[in-house]
Amino acid sequence: MKFTPTKIPDVVVVEPKVFGDHRGFFMETWQAQVFAKAGIDQPFVQDNHSRSAHGILRGLHYQIKHPQGKLVRVISGEVFDVAVDIRKRSPTFGQWVGERLSAENHRMLWVPPGFAHGFYVISEFAEFLYKCTEFYAPEHERSILWNDPTLAIAWPLVNGATPILSAKDANAPLLQNAEMYG
Repeated sequence: MKFTPTKIPDVVVVEPKVFGDHRGFFMETWQAQVFAKAGIDQPFVQDNHSRSAHGILRGLHYQIKHPQGKLVRVISGEVFDVAVDIRKRSPTFGQWVGERLSAENHRMLWVPPGFAHGFYVISEFAEFLYKCTEFYAPEHERSILWNDPTLAIAWPLVNGATPILSAKDANAPLLQNAEMYG
């Protein structure tokens, strides 16, 4: 596997080796020893799978207590995946990185604890898988508004159309009003 730090070095693009021929392909998506050598040495406790239609944006989500690290990937379709550093003491606080993840490019993104996370579906639909380092705790879930002008995330909105959001995401606070990690 190839591990490439992004402009926020704690967020890492993971590219598995894909072995394919006329029958299809095989790839290893998680191997504890390989990830540990790359500095991603946290136990995963939960796997999640979501399916979303074109134009849906989910996020920016995080848990203020029991922060989750996430290893994310797409098995069908394509998304623009975003991680925002919300660790107050971090030199990259308030900065974001975005990566296109798709079934075709097989890329994964490691989003460590301390980051808000979200994704936007570019394709007709997308199936999104992610491994989490902490259990989902809805009482501690928080959101930041997807289009916060302070963050200025360059979402690749199809035809510039406003994304489809949940009520919670549409009413999320701006970064300046959100709870942060110390």
